[in-house]
Amino acid sequence: MSTKKKVTALISGGGIGGPVLAYWLNKGGIECTLIERADQLRLEGQVIDIRSSGVEVIRKMGLEEIIRSKTTHEDGMAFVDRDDHRRAFFPVDAESGQSFTCDIEIMRGVLATVFYDATKDDVKWIFGDYITAINETAEKCTVEFNKGPTQDFDIVVAADGWGSRTRAMGLKLASDYEPIQSLNHYCAFFSIPRQEQDGTASRWCSAPGGISMILRPDGDSPTRAYLNITRFDNPDLTDRERFRKLNRSQKMDILREYFKDAGWEAPRILGDMDSAEDFYMQEIVLVKLDRWSSEHGRFAVLGDAGYAVPGMGTSAAIIGAYTLAGNIFAHMDDKASSESLKMAMDAYESDMRPLVTKAQQLPPGTPRNMHPQTQWGINIFNAVLGFVSWVGLGGYLQRYVAYGNEDLKTFPMEMSMSK
Repeated sequence: MSTKKKVTALISGGGIGGPVLAYWLNKGGIECTLIERADQLRLEGQVIDIRSSGVEVIRKMGLEEIIRSKTTHEDGMAFVDRDDHRRAFFPVDAESGQSFTCDIEIMRGVLATVFYDATKDDVKWIFGDYITAINETAEKCTVEFNKGPTQDFDIVVAADGWGSRTRAMGLKLASDYEPIQSLNHYCAFFSIPRQEQDGTASRWCSAPGGISMILRPDGDSPTRAYLNITRFDNPDLTDRERFRKLNRSQKMDILREYFKDAGWEAPRILGDMDSAEDFYMQEIVLVKLDRWSSEHGRFAVLGDAGYAVPGMGTSAAIIGAYTLAGNIFAHMDDKASSESLKMAMDAYESDMRPLVTKAQQLPPGTPRNMHPQTQWGINIFNAVLGFVSWVGLGGYLQRYVAYGNEDLKTFPMEMSMSK
């Protein structure tokens, strides 16, 4: 559609969902500003995947080929014991391209760069600044920044992660942490030098104490190491504000304490951890909100800021961005009135809520049942997975990590947009 009023949008967060939303809004003639707190594009982070309808969205963007050219090309996921004996293996499904791993596995920083390159010429990017206040009325959102001048926008979207501070401003929540539900699970990820045994499949090894190690190959590039902790009794982890204030060295000290006797590849992983330039550690959470938009329909949340989904966060953000943009253009009138934007936000939530609700229905006991506390529990865990892989029931488990295209409403974006 072609809008008579020059419509402006501000998006907070330059990771995955924010740039995808900016891409689609710009295609429809909305003037987009994307603000990122970091001084430059954040390139650290884990291997992420694009599943289900997320693949269709990147295809519509014309980015599928370049994204596939930059994937890690994993063969599947192997579960091994601490002697590196394989106990179960789940290959990438030849038909669907999905399983515990899928055919589009890519480093977060690489994907973020692809989306940045696709938007940098048409979208105004601002690095090193952030929103400090939002005053929404029926006519506009007046936004204050830490550094930049106060500005008015028609639409403001928080796409700045599960720890978003913009979310509370726009939705008038009591605190930043109000919608966050802890899973008592913490993950560190970083790159280590590749070794021959890393092969072409990911390896997952559990150790007593609710911990696990995962090594994910990336061709001839460095191997990606994951250290997972599922615990309920360490205040350095369970006190969210306390954890947020830990520096890199303090987080590494916690990991050394937990994994010093873990066996398997732990000595190698810990030995290379100090020199890893891309070290990152975070809590894994759910974000659940009763509503994803504000009173006047001019503010909305997107991706992890509104509905963090462990295991499907990237796809949910990509699908959500496409769905939000599609509904804005389907419902917004020529004046970008509050009434029309409220209709757009209601439709966005109506379309996305079923997918998010399904994705957030984690298997009972997850993630604790994936990280047994005792060796006896690990033996059972490996035995169950071994049986499932042996009898070919991997497709049954796949329903917990992949969601079908039926969850996404398709918008004729290419036909309805002016650019």
